[in-house]
Formats: sequence, structure tokens, C-alpha cells
Amino acid sequence: MNICVYGGASNTVDKKYIEAAYELGRLMAKREMKLVFGGGTNGMMGAVARGVHDGGGEILGVAPKFFDTEGVLFRECTEFIFTDTMRQRKQIMDDNADAFIVSPGGVGTFEEFFEILTLKKLDQSEKPIIILNTDGYYDPMLTFIEHSIHAEFTDPDLRAQYTVAATPKAALDIIELQKNSD
Repeated sequence: MNICVYGGASNTVDKKYIEAAYELGRLMAKREMKLVFGGGTNGMMGAVARGVHDGGGEILGVAPKFFDTEGVLFRECTEFIFTDTMRQRKQIMDDNADAFIVSPGGVGTFEEFFEILTLKKLDQSEKPIIILNTDGYYDPMLTFIEHSIHAEFTDPDLRAQYTVAATPKAALDIIELQKNSD
């Protein structure tokens, strides 16, 4: 199974986030799940990739050519695809994924999450979406989604389009459960 993991690229975040991302990668490798990700070596992206790599798993990195500079890309990927644009990058990641995990990140991660969530809401995707809510990181975003539902900008059935997990193990368990029930 191929799991696309979205996540931030900052190395200055609290170590608890980096440790959870690394654990996610190790568990993915142990379960023989292939990582599909944005190809970065820093932050959450790099941590999950190192976890998969250290566990002997497979990794597909996808990044635009302009990211191919010193210290940006994770060089130990099993396979790497270079694109011309960020949009192409997301499409290739989507095409190669069986499920998505949204780990903590910034505006780029938010954008990736909301795009894939919108596609699922519009019946353009049936792939599981799991929010890895490490230490409650995504609580404010989840509150905002609820605010949008209560203000009637968002249909309440959006809640059924994603699942929230507190730990890497729970995120992978949910994916396996959802994929096995299909």
C-alpha cells in the first residue's frame, strides 16, 4: 500500500513532531507500506523518510526541479520523480497514493490537505484521509472546520471525509481498517 504523507519542512519545530514523524516512517516500513512524499530532507518530510529508510522500506519522492539544490531533497529515496511545477508534484503524489496522512505542517501542508479533502468531498477520490493530530496540533483547524459547519458554509457530511488520529500507529491502523473494509 502506498501512503502519501504531507508535512512541514521546518527543522525548528518541537522535537515531539519530528519524533512522531520518524515513528510513522518506521511503522510504515514495518507494515511494508511505501512512502509517497514531497521529497524533502527537512522537518516532518525528512523525518518520515528517514524512518521509512531506516526501516528498510520503499520511498517515492516527488519534487519540482527548482527544489534540487543542496540540502533540500532526501537523497535516499528508492525512486525520485522531478516535476516542472508544484501542481504536477501534487498530481503525481495523488496518483501514486492509496491513502493520505496529514502530519503537522504549515501553509503548504494545509493547502495539500484542503485540496485532497475537496476532491474527496466532490467524489473525485475515495482514498482515506487521516489527520495525524500529534499533541493536538490540528485542534484549531478542526475547530475552524466545525465553525464553518455551524455557520452553514460547509455541509456537516464533510466530517465523514477524514479521520483524526492522535498517534502514528492509530493513523496506520485506521488506514488498514478502511482499506480492508472496501
